[in-house]
Amino acid sequence: MIKRLAKCIRQYKKDSILAPTFIVGEGALEVVIPLLMARLIDNGIDKGSISSILQIGGLLVICCVASLTFGALAGRHAARASAGFARNLRHDMYYKVQEYSFANIDKFSTASIVTRLTTDVTNVQNAFQMMIRMAVRSPILLVFALFMAFGISPKLTMIYVCIIPFLGAGLFVIVKYAHPLFERTFRTYDKLNTVVQENLHGIRVVKSFVREEHEQEKFGEVSCSIYKDFTKAERIVAFNMPLMQISVYTCMLLLSWMGARMIVGSRGMAGGMTTGQLMSLISYAMQILMSLMMLSNFFVMMIISKASAERIVEILDEESDLQNPNPALTEMENGAVSFRGVSFSYTKDPAKLCLKDINLEIRSGETVGIIGGTGSAKSSLVQLIPRLYDATIGSVEVGGRDVREYDIETLRNEVAMVLQKNVLFSGTIKENLRWGNPEASDEEVIHACRLAQADDFIREFPDGYDTYIEQGGSNVSGGQRQRLCIARALLKKPKILILDDSTSAVDTKTDALIRKAFREEIPDTTKFIIAQRISSVEDADKIIVMDGGTVHGFGTHEELIEKDNIYREVYESQVKGGSGDE
Repeated sequence: MIKRLAKCIRQYKKDSILAPTFIVGEGALEVVIPLLMARLIDNGIDKGSISSILQIGGLLVICCVASLTFGALAGRHAARASAGFARNLRHDMYYKVQEYSFANIDKFSTASIVTRLTTDVTNVQNAFQMMIRMAVRSPILLVFALFMAFGISPKLTMIYVCIIPFLGAGLFVIVKYAHPLFERTFRTYDKLNTVVQENLHGIRVVKSFVREEHEQEKFGEVSCSIYKDFTKAERIVAFNMPLMQISVYTCMLLLSWMGARMIVGSRGMAGGMTTGQLMSLISYAMQILMSLMMLSNFFVMMIISKASAERIVEILDEESDLQNPNPALTEMENGAVSFRGVSFSYTKDPAKLCLKDINLEIRSGETVGIIGGTGSAKSSLVQLIPRLYDATIGSVEVGGRDVREYDIETLRNEVAMVLQKNVLFSGTIKENLRWGNPEASDEEVIHACRLAQADDFIREFPDGYDTYIEQGGSNVSGGQRQRLCIARALLKKPKILILDDSTSAVDTKTDALIRKAFREEIPDTTKFIIAQRISSVEDADKIIVMDGGTVHGFGTHEELIEKDNIYREVYESQVKGGSGDE
């Protein structure tokens, strides 16, 4: 895990090395300062030597200024290193998510990915900054201070040595019981983000059904769960401070008592302890114990960040189950599509297939309608064409070659897909449309909108094609959003166009005009149209009738009316329903 995270330091290696280097200099000078103070007291103040006071005092000032300078430089480089490390983590995680297949994205919820990109990265950033500062400063200060203290009085220094195992045992217990709680807390954060995301995304539904109180209860339950777990974890971690205080005050009392006895008992004797030496020992005691306190704080931060680091590495180590072949095809001959013995399961389990033994041949340029009941796997069928998922059994061929032989980018550039959930992004209408082709001219944009029957309503907006679209396209109607998404797909000039129930929100007249434009303007493009209305697919070259993940019927409108009972029943119910309405 550490090696994986260390790869994200990259261009900030220099700062990551300079920060602890300056910390070492700062620590060394801090250890020298108590020694100079002891000499100032013993050789200057006690003896009344002004020259010694000035000389040693000058050295003290120089050491203090140098220590302050090293500390400031260390802080500057540590801040740059930690902020840069966090930036690279977010960059690598975000780009990794972009490589995921739908199956990988299904494994992690959207809320979980957001939490990992924000809260978890911040925790790891803080831990990294403490690691290159406290985790270096504390051991350096501890070792140097112990060395200097041993030089003054090995007997009194044993007080520090005896207290260290006591602290270590206490920290071990804290880590053992707190870490699982923090892990559980961060998993609950994912649930909290999910609740918030669902509420904000469906706020109109919530308000229309007057379910605000229910949503508040959901939020309150998850929030309370986080509060309980975090409070319990923090209660355990809080033992760190009294543990340190007991150690500090015990050392101070023992040092003061034993040191005073040594000064009094050795007065006038050679090699006895002086007041300055006792003062320096007390200073070293504070440095040693402060370094231990910083180490304990670092360990506490590591407890919190360990759970976050593991969650980040899960994202970074996740490999897409869709990989480019080597070598990969970079050209597609035509839009012919073949399904050869295709079966598919979202879980890769042959016992849980949602598509079963699909065999189809569609020629390039044909218009293929797909109908079927809810859950009949219509969307699953067409998602195999641009390789959003791979077939579990069998193969899908496009242009006479297995889709797994193509470079993924090449394949998807030649397949334009308008999904059931029409998504528009924040920005102008032009910016949204140019997702299909960033280099498209204004004339091409307008032409695509005319084909999708979107030009008329766009021109009715005060700003026309420069009209700003709110997040998710909330300021346009469902039918307008569908037509904009169709125009965006047409701008790709694809060899295969897939409309996954993408005209359900438009009226039958507009639907007919869109299909007419397809026939006249893009005759060479293979078109798949998933629809609930028979009228949307009856003039297609071929119609696929899906039922329970299998192809129940395949043929023209007339052939299916004669031979396929499901198609005939749907047709008759819609025709009778339509005539009754009229």
